[in-house]
Parts: sequence; C-alpha cells; structure tokens
Amino acid sequence: MLKRKGYFIFLITLLSFSCGSDNVDTTDHGPTIPKDFLSGEIYNKLVIEIQYIPGFQPSDETVNNLTNFLQSRLNKPQGISFVRTPVPAPNVPSFSVADAQAMEVVKRSQKNAGKTLTAYLLFANGDFAGNSGNSKVLGVAYSTSSIMIFEKTIRDFSGDFGQPARTTLETVVLEHEFGHLFGLVDNGSPMKTPHLDSAHSNHCNDTNCIMFYNVETSDVLSNFLGGNIPTLTTPCVIDLKSNGGK
Repeated sequence: MLKRKGYFIFLITLLSFSCGSDNVDTTDHGPTIPKDFLSGEIYNKLVIEIQYIPGFQPSDETVNNLTNFLQSRLNKPQGISFVRTPVPAPNVPSFSVADAQAMEVVKRSQKNAGKTLTAYLLFANGDFAGNSGNSKVLGVAYSTSSIMIFEKTIRDFSGDFGQPARTTLETVVLEHEFGHLFGLVDNGSPMKTPHLDSAHSNHCNDTNCIMFYNVETSDVLSNFLGGNIPTLTTPCVIDLKSNGGK
C-alpha cells in the first residue's frame, strides 16, 4: 500500500521548504495522496477552490477545459465543481511558496470532508520569487492538493502575435500541475514502463508529453512555435489508470 507522504515538491529545480499548508487537507484518512484524486474509492466528489487576485482570474474557457481534462482522468461519480473567490493582493513584489502557503492557511475554505476531496488553486498577480535567468516559472504544485499559477507571467507570454492564446497556456500549465498532484511522474503513481526524465525529477522524458519539464516554464513556448500543444502521452495515462484513474 502506498504510504501517505506529508508533501511533494514539484519544481524543475528541487526546492527545500517546510510545507506549512500540509495539514490543510488532512482528515481522518490522512494527508491527500494521488490515488485520492484518481480513484472514487475514498472520495467520490472533487471541489476545487480557485482563489485569485482581482483581475488575474482564469478565463471561463480555461476552467471548462480543466473540467473536461479532470473528468477524462478521474473517477469522481458525484462530480467535479469549482468555488471561485477573489482575495486581496499581498504586499509582496513576487510570490514564493511560503507566500502561497501563508495565504492558503488563512484563506482556504474548502477542506476534505466525508466523501468530498478538495484542491486549492491560487492565481497570483506576480512572478515566482525563485525565477532565475530568462526562463520563468508559470506554475507550481507546492503540496499534496495545492497549486499556484503565476497568472501575470502567463499573460506576459501569451495573447500577442506569435504567442499562444492565454486560455491555451493557462490550460496547459494547469493540466501539467494537476498531473503532479496525480503522482506523475513516479511520485505517487508508480511507473508501469520507464519514462522518467532523470535530469528533471518527476517529469516525463517524452518531449510531446504535457508532463515534460519545460511545460511549467516559459520554455514551453518553443512547443507552441512548432505547432505542438502538449497532451498526456500513453505511459503517463497508463500510470494514472493503474493507480485508480481513467
């Protein structure tokens, strides 16, 4: 049986931090694990809380795309729903994982209860505090059920001539980060065939896969220039199915 871990770290470069929000989604079942998302065994319903700085919310089309993606991969017979709430902008020039954790502890209202599983999404109005060089982080799954999306950064790299549509980039980044919550790659959903990129922990070695490492950074723009919108490739899908998903 898979042991429930206190947290997962999902960045291109591994970060060292204390996940102060890990207890936010802990119930009698223990901390959330990937199988909780994929299977209907313990939780048969998923509620996703979207909190955003005013003016930096995801588009309705993005939320619809995410819904379709989740419905295609998760066994949640009682449905998947969203709660959307604006939150005041913190007085910070950029967002660290600690900033997201602090906001989540105070602002997150949706908690696991009964047969309902929850996830938390924060859409930030700034860049990631850990950015270095020209590559910018677009999203990070920073605990077992929590994701921060750098919406300002996404908007900086989308919508103009030669760039992907904002909705497309939002969708791709969200699906990538949810893939991490689902235990990809080899981080809670065991691999059935080898496809781990040894140079980039918890990412797929297939450049066409949405779990390829560059999808969560601005480097993903090279994929769109080639006309390739990443999707989950077969090895990742098999891993999810083997851990209770579709």
